[in-house]
This record gives sequence, structure tokens and C-alpha cells, in this order.
Amino acid sequence: MRYVFLCLLAWCHALLAEKPKIIFDTDITGDVDDVLALAMCHTLAHRGACDFLGVTVSKNHPLTASFVDAQNTFHGRPDLPIGVTRDAKAQHRESKYLKLADSPHYPHDLKRNEDAKDAVELIRELLMAQPDHSVTIISVGIASNLANLLKSPGGLDLVKQKVKALSIMAGAFAFCNRTNYHLEANVINGIGYMQAVADQWPDEVPIVWSGFEIGEALPFPRGVIQQDLDYLPHHLVKEAYLLHSGPQHDRPCWDESSVLWAVYPERGFFGLSEPGRIKVLDDGFTHFIPVKNGQGSKRDRFLTLNSVQQSRVLEAIVHLTIQPPKP
Repeated sequence: MRYVFLCLLAWCHALLAEKPKIIFDTDITGDVDDVLALAMCHTLAHRGACDFLGVTVSKNHPLTASFVDAQNTFHGRPDLPIGVTRDAKAQHRESKYLKLADSPHYPHDLKRNEDAKDAVELIRELLMAQPDHSVTIISVGIASNLANLLKSPGGLDLVKQKVKALSIMAGAFAFCNRTNYHLEANVINGIGYMQAVADQWPDEVPIVWSGFEIGEALPFPRGVIQQDLDYLPHHLVKEAYLLHSGPQHDRPCWDESSVLWAVYPERGFFGLSEPGRIKVLDDGFTHFIPVKNGQGSKRDRFLTLNSVQQSRVLEAIVHLTIQPPKP
């Protein structure tokens, strides 16, 4: 047990050579946890905890670039690079809140997806501009952009050279939703993409998976939305949350968990499983294959959460979400 603990400690320290540089890859269309997770990215960057390099969108919807630009502008980063998928096979998703991009209360410059960069091209551009092994990619949606990055010319080598870790919200690794065989949405909405990432991602670049069970254990308090975001007459995060979930729902913090681990892997917010390899089955189930007798891939781990960590994580997520935007 002590050996395992020391290995995990050494593994985490290896990820902390410098302040994280993050790329946020999101399917910001359907669920509102993407909006809260993006707010966290901005807050963490404001605090100097990370360098926020850009946002890429993995699902098709005509308002994604405009909404992300509106939120980036709201949080004080109007020029943050944005890329959108050009993959016609990536899932199209309707949205209850992206229409806020058309609101006069949230000014921004980028009005059309056609005027945004291609997501894969942007990721490549951002990676090439950074030091080796310095970028953490946070993926909180379907894996279309990541899969297409790997199959782009030299993409695999680029990831191997530039990426420090992948923090991904996908799959399920414990009893949840009344079953031991939960098929999680980010996987089943793009099974082939997630299989490509699980099968082809370089073994040298760690992946930490946040499963469905983690977000389910972290219900965002509805009272925070109702009471603590009134410091502005129009608050984009509050309006998006209410449009999606209404005032009487505590929405699980699935995507937020991956942001928190990516920026603060050393803070003990989460536990980590033993090392192993994730296999995405044809029905979308994420099967974890642990290392046995020192044999097998050690690339993948998944987050775990005890009761003490649960309280700490939820408090951290709340405060990182509601911090006022940069003037």
C-alpha cells in the first residue's frame, strides 16, 4: 500500500513541473455543466492557477462559437481563441441556453461558427506554440476533436510531444444510476470517437477519467444560483443554468470535476484508481483493465471520491463558479 501511495505521489508531482496550461474542449450545447466548467476555467486563470490557452467545441450547433465568445467576453477574455468542429458526423445537439448569445446583455464579436477556427487546427496551433509536455487538455464532451486530432498529419506525435495529461469527463467506473453497467452520454453520443481516443492516445501521456459517478456525487446547490449570482443585473451563468435546469434542480457537476483535477491534481480533492487501461466497448461501456503483476498499460486512471473529499470538492467548485468576472 505504501508503495502504491508513493507511486501515485510521484506520478502527480511529475504533472506539476509548471503552472498548468489548459485547453478546454467542450460540447457546450445540451447540458449546462459545460457553462459552469468554463466559468471555472476563467476563475482559475484569473487567480493565476493556470494559463488558459483556448476553447474548442466538439458538437455541431450554429450558436456554439457565439455563445462561447459571449461567455469569454463576460469573464474578461474577449480575445481567447475559439475553435469549432468541422466534422459533419459529430453530433448535432439542440440547446436551451445558447440563445443567450443573441442577448444584448452579453456583447461579443464572434457571431458565426463560420468565422471561428477549425477546432483541430486550433488545438494543433496552440500545442505547437507551447513547451514540450506542458499542456493539459480538458475534455468534457464527445471526443470528436480529440479523435480527429490524433488522425491529423503528425497528430499522434504532436500529442506525445506537447501534452502533459488529458483530463476527460467520460464513462462510468462504479455503481451508479442503479447499475454497474452505466452507458455514459459523452461516450454513447460518439462511441467511435471515444474508442479512437482510448485505443490510440499515446501511452506516454496520462489520461485521468472522471466517471458519471463523480458528478452525480456533486450536486450543484440551486440556492447558489438563486442567491449568490445577483451581484449583476444580468449574469450569463445564472441565466444559462435557469434556462437549462430551472430553479429547483441541483445539477450534477460532471464537467467541473475534470477542470478541478486538471488544474489542482496535487490538492487531494480526489483519489485516483490504480493504473490500467480503459477499453471502450462497442455499446459504449467503459471497461477498466488494471495492471496485473506489473504487466499492461499504466496510462489510465479514474477519479475516486470519499465523503471528506466530496464536501471539499463541492465547496471548491461553487466558489470557483460564482467568483465575479474580471472587470
